[in-house]
Amino acid sequence: MASPRGYGDKGVVVNIGKRRAGRGRRSAAVLGLAALALLLAFPAAAATRILAFGDSLTAGLGLPASQAFPARLQALLAAEGLAVEVVNAGVSGDTSADGLARLDWAMADHPDAMLVELGANDALRGIDPKLTYANLDQILARLKASGVKAMLLGMLAPSNWGDAYRQEFDAIYRRLADKYQVPLYPFILDGVALDPGLTQPDGLHPNAAGAEIIAERLTPYVARFLRGAGGRG
Repeated sequence: MASPRGYGDKGVVVNIGKRRAGRGRRSAAVLGLAALALLLAFPAAAATRILAFGDSLTAGLGLPASQAFPARLQALLAAEGLAVEVVNAGVSGDTSADGLARLDWAMADHPDAMLVELGANDALRGIDPKLTYANLDQILARLKASGVKAMLLGMLAPSNWGDAYRQEFDAIYRRLADKYQVPLYPFILDGVALDPGLTQPDGLHPNAAGAEIIAERLTPYVARFLRGAGGRG
């Protein structure tokens, strides 16, 4: 005797299973669309764009781009939990005047913040510190007017120009940091300068190990800067 339809009939059981599977797929699709809607409504926070604006020390002269300090800085800041994009805007040979001249071009990248590393070539060429100060002053004034957060990366003058020159030049960065109330990393080559194991054969530019040390030492300053807790040296 045949069993009542709806209980023992295999065809009915199979059809019920297919209907249930269909409902499961539709439910999964609905959940997927809901998740997509949430992602669109609450997109991931955009990375903070930092422009590393400087000379060959920033550009990473003699190094692959991945070993220059801006690239290493980005990786170290990411390890600190900071979503950042560090754009390398270094140009080898630039003086502070050259940096000022290309500032508008650099600002076309619409950075949220800028690390200003200029003055090394001024000191090497013995340029009047008053001119260096004036150029950096204009750069910081324009960044402030445009709403771009700035951090100064300082430089020290070589001794061959005499004590008077060195004292006037070295004071530039603190004076500007105080004037514009911006964070200062006192010496970009701290821990690297004059160390033959950390510089290239020219004795001036960091090698890969030197660039790594610059990035490591700079990271806590920049992290505090980005988190709004200062970072002044």
